[in-house]
Amino acid sequence: MDVINIFLTNDLGESVEDFVHDQRRFTFDRLGPEGPKRLVEGPMWAFVDWVMEDLAGLEMCRRLRADPRTRDAHITMVLEEDDPEDRRRALKAGADDYVVGPLDRTSVLDRVLALQSRHAERPAARKLEIGDLSIDMAALQARWNGEPIDLRPNEFRLLRFFAENPNQVLSREDLIGGLGKREPPIDERTVDVWIGRLRRAIKAAGGGNPLRTVRSMGYVFDLN
Repeated sequence: MDVINIFLTNDLGESVEDFVHDQRRFTFDRLGPEGPKRLVEGPMWAFVDWVMEDLAGLEMCRRLRADPRTRDAHITMVLEEDDPEDRRRALKAGADDYVVGPLDRTSVLDRVLALQSRHAERPAARKLEIGDLSIDMAALQARWNGEPIDLRPNEFRLLRFFAENPNQVLSREDLIGGLGKREPPIDERTVDVWIGRLRRAIKAAGGGNPLRTVRSMGYVFDLN
């Protein structure tokens, strides 16, 4: 089943349940200034409020366009009123379109469904390169300095999540949530098994051990 990722910068993103339609699952999440807290696999739609709690909506648009994880997202600016100058500024900051809020679950889904065919024409980002690591999402292949890394699907996704969040401590809970594995609940110690497999695969490909354990806190993927 295809997944359509819908992110909102307000509380609606945390309170709406998934919606299944025509062999597609529409998932909702909250989007903060730091960007997505999980892997985004499939098309992404971002509804950005003109006024956010800790960041201006215009700056949020610019950050989304500058972030490799979200630069291909369809961004809708949610205006407080239908002001021509605000519309112009939203589009200039990187929004694809705009709508006057407030929004609810039905209005968000109606808009995504109506515009889906247009969004499908935009190619999604398929490759990630950082240091000696390259990840090809289309081929499900990762390489270290050109050498293939032999990974299971779960460890491939884990490596991608680390690569999208390098040089920062990620707790076991962060990693479980980042891979979208909250349901059914997973024992946090299972993460240690994932990490062990990923370490062995990277080492076998000549990458050494870029995964550093931070005692009582989690793991860091060290990449310069």
